Amino acid sequence: MASPAADDYLKTVYAHTEWQDAPITPSVLAAKLGIAPSSVTEMVKKLAAAGLVSHVPYGAVRLTDAGTQRALAMVRRHRLIETWLVQEFDYGWDEVHDEAEVLEHTISDRLLEGIDERLGRPRFDPHGDAIPDASGVVEREAFVLLADAPVGHVGRVLRVDDRDPELLRALEAAGVTVTAQITTTASGIEVGGVETPLPDGAADVVWLTA
Repeated sequence: MASPAADDYLKTVYAHTEWQDAPITPSVLAAKLGIAPSSVTEMVKKLAAAGLVSHVPYGAVRLTDAGTQRALAMVRRHRLIETWLVQEFDYGWDEVHDEAEVLEHTISDRLLEGIDERLGRPRFDPHGDAIPDASGVVEREAFVLLADAPVGHVGRVLRVDDRDPELLRALEAAGVTVTAQITTTASGIEVGGVETPLPDGAADVVWLTA
């Protein structure tokens, strides 16, 4: 199944369980992709027939080994392109997701390898997501979601979800960027010795070192 749509499905299934353990259901997959549930059902059947996912009616959708490898290849493309846009073209971290969604389906493997080499084989994208290497190996530290971190937890920001540009800008203004060290407090967070309230929704999109 060589199609951009199939790749988007596989990438979304992979990303859903990358930072938490709950498997993705067809209804959640439909919501994330902005597609009608009936369309998702048909595509999942096709992916299962191709050996890329496993699925039982009304149950979770899981990647097979073949599906995981293909998803990792797409994730690698997306995250390298985001990093390239930030480092080489001065895009903000709130501007690159949609651009990468388009470019990941169009650039050649040769160009992707050239981008990786030029950037010095980066391990993480601008939002802290791990970039799989060419063989699909991913490196990631132990982590905790900010919403689950106890008061007084001290951690380095590992990752910030990239799907809400407005929230990304608010987090950047508050000093919550990848590699920043923060301390959780009863009323928000402390960054650089300064206590600041969290923007609405921020606790659910920021991951810290455990």
